[in-house]
This record gives sequence, C-alpha cells and structure tokens, in this order.
Amino acid sequence: GFHLSGTVTEPATATEPEVTYKVAISFDRCKITSVTCGCGNKDIFYCAHVVALSLYRIRKPDQVKLRLPISETLFQMNRDQLQKFVQYLITAHHTEVLPTAQKLADEILSSNSEINQVHGAPDPTAGASIDDENCWHLDEEQVREQVKLFLSQGGYYGSGKQLNSMFAKVREMLRMRDSNGARMLTLITEQFMADPRLSLWRQQGTGITEKCRQLWDELGALWVCVVLNPHCKLEEKSCWLRQLRKWGEMDVCPLEDGNYGNELPNITNALTQSSSHSQDSLARPRRTVFTRAIEGCDLHWQDSHLQRIISSDFYVSPSYQREGESLLFTAQGQPLWLEHVPTACARVDALRSHGYPREALRLTVAIINTLRLQQQRQLEIYKHQKKELLQRGATTITNLEGWVGHPLNPIGCLFLTLTEACRLEEENCLEISDTGDSKPPVYQHVPVATGSQDSTESYLSLALEVALMGMGQQRVMPEGLYAQDKVCRNEEQIIARLQDLELDPVLVQTLRKQCILLLEGGPFSGLGEVIHRESVPMHTFAKYLFSALLPHDADLAYKLALRAMRLPVLETTAPSGDVTHPHHLVSVVPSRYPRWFTLGHLESQQCELASTMLTAAKGDMLRLRTVLEAIQKNIHSSSLIFKLAQDAFKIATPADSNSDTTMLKVMRMTLSTLNWRRREMVRWLVTCATEVGVRALVSILQSWYSLFTPTEATSIVAATVMSHNTILRLSLDYPQREELASCARTLALQCAMKDPQNCALSALTLCEKDHIAFETAYQIVIDAASTGMTYTQLFTIARYMEHRGYPLRAFKLASLAMTHLNLAYNQDTHPAINDVLWACALSHSLGKNELAAIIPLVVKSVHCATVLSDILRRCTMTAPGLAGIPGRRNSGKLMSTDKAPLRQLLDATISAYINTTHSRLTHISPRHYGEFIEFLSKARETFLLAQDGHIQFAQFIDNLKQIYKGKKKLMLLVRERFG
Repeated sequence: GFHLSGTVTEPATATEPEVTYKVAISFDRCKITSVTCGCGNKDIFYCAHVVALSLYRIRKPDQVKLRLPISETLFQMNRDQLQKFVQYLITAHHTEVLPTAQKLADEILSSNSEINQVHGAPDPTAGASIDDENCWHLDEEQVREQVKLFLSQGGYYGSGKQLNSMFAKVREMLRMRDSNGARMLTLITEQFMADPRLSLWRQQGTGITEKCRQLWDELGALWVCVVLNPHCKLEEKSCWLRQLRKWGEMDVCPLEDGNYGNELPNITNALTQSSSHSQDSLARPRRTVFTRAIEGCDLHWQDSHLQRIISSDFYVSPSYQREGESLLFTAQGQPLWLEHVPTACARVDALRSHGYPREALRLTVAIINTLRLQQQRQLEIYKHQKKELLQRGATTITNLEGWVGHPLNPIGCLFLTLTEACRLEEENCLEISDTGDSKPPVYQHVPVATGSQDSTESYLSLALEVALMGMGQQRVMPEGLYAQDKVCRNEEQIIARLQDLELDPVLVQTLRKQCILLLEGGPFSGLGEVIHRESVPMHTFAKYLFSALLPHDADLAYKLALRAMRLPVLETTAPSGDVTHPHHLVSVVPSRYPRWFTLGHLESQQCELASTMLTAAKGDMLRLRTVLEAIQKNIHSSSLIFKLAQDAFKIATPADSNSDTTMLKVMRMTLSTLNWRRREMVRWLVTCATEVGVRALVSILQSWYSLFTPTEATSIVAATVMSHNTILRLSLDYPQREELASCARTLALQCAMKDPQNCALSALTLCEKDHIAFETAYQIVIDAASTGMTYTQLFTIARYMEHRGYPLRAFKLASLAMTHLNLAYNQDTHPAINDVLWACALSHSLGKNELAAIIPLVVKSVHCATVLSDILRRCTMTAPGLAGIPGRRNSGKLMSTDKAPLRQLLDATISAYINTTHSRLTHISPRHYGEFIEFLSKARETFLLAQDGHIQFAQFIDNLKQIYKGKKKLMLLVRERFG
C-alpha cells in the first residue's frame, strides 16, 4: 500500500552500543508525503534511517511484504475477532494507547458525539483521495527553525554559507519540478521578513550588512524564477502574487538598490547635463527586492513566436520572407526575441532553473541574435552622428540600466546557460582534490544547433561574445553605495569566469571581432570614442582584454587599454589635453562630483590597468612613452602616480627619463596639498634624477619652486645632491661638481629669502664653501631675525656660527635671540635655559664689553632667580676674555660684583629672589616648607655677594616674619635656620 514501516538497526561502534529505530513512511503517487523516525533527528533533510528504509524498499521490493490497507483486513473479521484484535493491541502498548482507547470508547458509546456523526473511520495505510494535494514531505517547522537560527548568527560561523546551500536546495527542487521548491522558499522568506535586524537597520537608517544584502538579492532572484515557471497554474501564480505584494508593502522590506531611502538624491541632479536622465530620487516609486518578481507575475509564455523558439532548434523564417526589415527574424532567417534584455534573460534563468536546459539554450541564442542586430543598428546610427559627437567631445547618450550589476544578472545568466552546454564532465568530477580547491571547469566547443546551414559557431564562442557585449555596454553609474559596489562585484565575477576559458583560435577570433566593434561603437560602447561623463569606467574589463589580446594582437590590445584609461568623472571643465601646465587640474568643488562611493576602488583599478601596460611595454620605448602620456593625462591621484612612477623606474633603462617626468607631475600635484608620503616622494625623485644623470639634477635644482617647498628643497634635495655619495655615484669631474654646487647655492639663497625660519641653517650649511654666498646667507638671517624668527632658531644658528669659528657673529645672533625671550620667575626648567647659559658663557669668554652688552638683555628677559644666580656664579669664577680674540688685551682679573656690569646682574638676582619668595608664600602648603627653607638658603648665598648683603638679608627675613606671622609653623622653621 501507501504506508511503509520497518525497523532500522545502527550497528555498534567502539563507543556506542547497537540501536534499533522504528521508521514509518507514507507515500502517494511516487512521492514520500510524510516520515516519522524514532531517532528524533530534526533536520530539513530526511534522516539516514528514512533513507535506508526507502532504499531497501526500492532495491529489494520482493523482501517487503505487500499488505492490504488495514481497513480491508478489519472488514474481514467478525465481532469476536475484532474484540480480540483491539484487546491484544491495547495490551501490547497499554502505557501509550490506554488513555486514547478509553477516550475513543467513551465517544463511540455516546450517541450524539462528533465521531458518530461521520460515516466510516480514517485509515493511515490507505492512499489519499485523487483530489488531495500530493507533494514531497517537507518539515516546515524545521525549515523555519533552521533559517531563524542561521539569520540570528548574523553571517558568522558560516551561516551565510548554510543559507546559500538552502537556496541551492530550492533551485535543485525547482529543477526536479518539485512543488516544494516554492513552499520552501515561502518559508525561508517569512523568516527573512521576520528578522528583527530589519527594523533596527531601518530605525538607524543604516544599510543592511554586505553579506545579508547578497542573501536578500538571491532571495529576490529566486522568486523571479519561481513566478516565471513556464508550467505553473494560474491559481498558484495569483497566490504567490498576493504573498509577494504583502511582503513588499511591509515597511521593513529591503529596497532593491540596498538603501532605506536615506541616500540623498544624487548631487549631479542639479547639473544641467544629467538632468535629462536623473529624475528626483524622492519622486521614484519604491522598489523592493520583490518588485521584479511582482512584475514577473504579469509575464506569460503564451506568445506563439516564443513557443516556437523554445520548442525547436530548426525554427527559421521561410526563405521568401527574408527581404527587408523584420521584427521576428534576422536577415539569415534566425529567430529574434525582442524583449527588455534583463526580462528576456530572466526567462532563460527560469527555464534553466525549472529543468528545461535545451529550451533555455534556444532562447539564449535568439536573445544573442537580437543583441547583435542591435549592435549593428547602433553602429549605423553612430556613423551618422560621428562628426558632431567628436566635435562636442561628450555625449548624453547612455544606458540608464546597466546589465552588469543588474539585480537579475542577465549577462551572468546567459553566460552560464551557454557554458553549461559546453562543459566537459570528467569521470571523477565529484572527487575534490586533496587541497580542497575544485579544479577549474573544462569546456569544449559544441556547435550551435540552428536551422541554417552555415553554423560554424559554438555555444562557447557565443558565451564569450555575450559576456564582452554586456561588459562593454556604456552605462551610467547607478546611485547608492550598494548598487555601485554590486557593479564592481558582478564585473569581477564575470571576468573570473572568462578567465576559466582557454582561448583557442576560434575564441581569439571572437575576442578580436568584438573588441573592434567595441572600439568603433561610439556612445553605445563603454570603449567608444565619446562617453558620458558619469559612465561606468572600463578599467577592470580592459585589463582582462589587454592581457587576453596581447599575445595575439598587441596593437589592438594597446589601443583598447589606452582608450579605457580615461576617468571622465574626475575631469574638470578645463581642457585636459595640456599636461605640461602644472595646475591644469583646477581643483574642482567636490559637490560638482556625483556621489561615487567606489571611486577609490575605481582609481586603484585604473592604476592596475596602467601598471599592467607599463610592465608589458618594457623595452619598447615608443609604447612606454604612450603609456606614460596616458598616465599623466588620466590619473589624478598623486599616490597612485607615485606608485606607477616607481613601477616605471623599475622597468626603465638608464637612458630613459620617463619615470622622472611622471614624477615631476606628482611633485607639482602634491606641492600644495598635505600628503603623508611626500617626503618619500621627494627622496625618490632625487634618486630618479641621479639615475638619469647630472642634467636632470641641474634641472630639478633650477626649477625647485614648482616642485618642492623651500624646506624640502634645502634639507632634502640640495643636501642629497651635494652629498659625497651622489658625487661618487655619478663620478663627476670638477666643472660638473662646480655647476651642481653653484645651482645648490643659488637654490639655498632663494629658499632662505622665501622661508628664513626653516631654511636659514640649511642655506648657511650649503653655502659654507663659497665666501660671498655665505655672507649673503648670513645677512638674510640678520635681516629676518628682527621680524620672523624665534629665539630657538636664532640660538641654533648662533651655536652653528660658533662651531664654524665665528664667535662674534654667534654673539650677535645670541643677543638677537635674547630679545625674543621671556622667562618667568617659576620657569626654572624652561628648555631655553641652556641657550641662555651658553650665550652668557660666550659673551664672558669674548670679554668685558660683550658681557656688559648682554647683561642688560638677560636682566630684561630672565626673571627666574635660580637661573640668574647661576649666571652670576659662572661670571665670577673666571676672568673674562679667555677666548683670546686677536688684537685684544685682557687684564686676566676676576670681575667684581660691586662694579658694572655684574652689579646690575646682582641687583636683578636679589630682586628676583625677593619677588619669587613672596609669590611662593601666597599659596604654600606645609609639605613644601622644607623645600622653601632650602630656597631661602640659596637666596642668602646671593645676598652675601653684595657688600651690605648680610644686613639686607636680615631685613628681608624680619620683613617675612612680620608679613607672614600667621604661618606659625613655617616661621618657626625660618627662625631655627636663620635666627
């Protein structure tokens, strides 16, 4: 019958004993409709015991005893037999069935019970009625639980992979035409819609996470497949439509472009050029992930032309009708299918998914014929407009809906359909290699089955052709981060699949033909001569084409890659042809740019393309020059140009200075902007110029102002050029060395004039060997000292002068530095103290006059008692003038503190001690008393240097006792120490 029951024994293992499970399976019209097993294992899929029992029944049908339904058997028993049967059954299972048996007995004996209103009784072993639903058993509760669990893990622990495998299961069910596919998808969608994170993301206005977004996309695409089932019933379709509309109307339902509408409208809407294609984003109807599926419910398969296309390989137009234009057939009589391309591709995907691969292939071929025809017509239109478009240099023609990154993935779908037909299945294709990575697929050419005789084409060459057509389509960059990211991701996926194809002569011919068409395609091709400013860039695609074409047709490869280098969205209105002018890139107001969230990625792809060309052009001077010109014209990021300049340098020959000129552009670009790699760039340019030779070095020294800041020019550029290593590296003769030195000195003086604060010292160092230049540099420093230089800079230069053997100049600069300084009474750890002590020591060593000149400056600038007493002590220890300036007589006597100039210093020091004492006492705490007493002891030493010092100090102490008598403990300590 319809009910299979049995016991399955799991053999004992080392750790587990032998276990027996009871299994029951119901089936109806070749489908398992329900299962129960004693193992209690909960999963979407059947447990091993159910599978084992089913296989046993399939493989050994003779071993399974076939019985009549139980109702038939009972019908043959008399009253005594029935009573015996029931009592034995209850005895065998009395603990489980006794309560149920008692309840049933009570109901049967009650005349008006519900059970007595129905004729007959149920029989689980008899089959279902002909009208009953019959579908494969699916544990709905289990599906819900699993999806809920995976979603709650938020994409961690491989839950995304698990959900993808559930989607794959749905696709597998659809392919087997199992009605549970749609049922399981409904259950999954319900759980997705109940995901608590949706409302959270919506409240916060943040986008859905990347992993989750991709799952939602797959969900939407699967629903499109389900509703496009060519053989579904109308009531099924209307039921799905109701469901989809219900979900789509919920406000947490994710939107197709990945935002919760919190994206601002595209800034370029305000610009005239793009208003033609960009309506205000607020006015657009809300499109959710289910919108495409809802629209798909309106599509049907009843069109007779469509039916003929998918039902026969040999459907062609009668030969007498092949004159003139036709909407149904090509001039060769091949059928066309004129429908919105992504929609037509969704039909192909539906046919493939529902297990109609031949039909899917036939429709794919018709779509490709239509795309070819469209391409030819676009070429003709362009021929008529070519002159006008080239004069304008821009176009407003573009596709608002790109096929790459489209929610329905039309190109990927056609490509897969065609390549699946060409796949060579290896015998051991199920075994994955030990390393775990599956081998790339192997394809063979399968001729296209068509009604015409001249079919030299294969499905594989069509796959390559359609991928190239789709990727080369000129299309506007969509709005929103998610949609833009999807364009990049989808492009990379298609290219990864293209790289699996082995390019044989047939495919190379297809590749060349399509590339030529793309180059000539005008505004319809992303590689045409004129494109829309906001067109999706072709760098990633062109990099693939360049590498694929290079071994077969280098000229075409370069032509294509150079054409693709452009990135017009970054071009300003200024003509971009003039590369020589340092600032031809007028820095444009950022709001003029549309919101390209993936711009960083796109620029790096542009750089990758350039780098690939540079490497390929190694040794070919002409090509190398062309590539470098393209880089200078089209790349707008200094750090990327720097990277390319380094690449160019690696592959350049010594005679070739191209990387150097590329680098000059980088220096000009980053000159006015802050760039963290700037120092590295400057050093690297000098290295490049050194490799090129002495002329290049002279050139950068002479035009330093357009390349470097004054600080860079003196401290890095000139210093490196003048270093011993550079001279050795270039093995220069004397005239060449002199020429370089002269250029470096001129640069040094120009920089010192422009930025004396930061360049004066470097300028002096560079001019050391030339007396006139050195004097000029010194004069620049003196002139700048009064206006813009700080005491630190002046002290540094003063010390340098002393070191070079110019003590009087050092003294002059130190005096100038002193006028800029101010040390308060409590700054006894100030960094300038060492400089002040050094300046006083220098003056003292020069003689009495210099000391007399600097002391008034010290008194004016320094108010810190300890520093002043230190200076005083040092001046009284040795006689002045020990530096022995030629032509001066020194007495060799120690100086007295009673006479000028030290008298002035002593008075200032005593005064500073008195002021500091009062300042400290206004807010002193008991823990600082000991320290204060030590301070007073130091003060006494200074007081005693004066003639009447002891009297002055005694008066000072009395004064303190009088004023601060309230601080009894402190005054007690003062009395103990000072009487």
